[in-house]
Amino acid sequence: MRGQHIPQSELFSYSVNLERRVRDNHPLRRIQELIDFSFVRCEVADAYGCNGHESVDPVILVKMLLLLFLDNVESERELMRIIPERLDYLWFPGLGPDDEVPDHNMLSKARRRWGPELFREVFVRVIGQCVAEGLVRGERSRQ
Repeated sequence: MRGQHIPQSELFSYSVNLERRVRDNHPLRRIQELIDFSFVRCEVADAYGCNGHESVDPVILVKMLLLLFLDNVESERELMRIIPERLDYLWFPGLGPDDEVPDHNMLSKARRRWGPELFREVFVRVIGQCVAEGLVRGERSRQ
């Protein structure tokens, strides 16, 4: 007998394991394995105070910007629309399927808070690690 799938929203979603949903040979896995993002928190620490609201983890923001760069996403707004739709884009920065994706303004606020020079240094260091590991060629593709 032919079956018919009738989609229904799950009331609770406890079974989604992004680690298992992102294939073993996914390019983002290589980046995750080879690139050390931990330096970001130390580099930007002086740009944050001790009081007030807790910010989005700077490592998450840098990983999101790396996605924007690697996949040539048109804008930060577009990136934030794409992230919840793609399991690999959720997995890479460490977000879960039910986590709230930061607003695109968080990226702008981080750039202002860090200042253009520090922002550039952090991003260039990440890209430099990618180039050193052979993950990117350091040249722009023509489209």
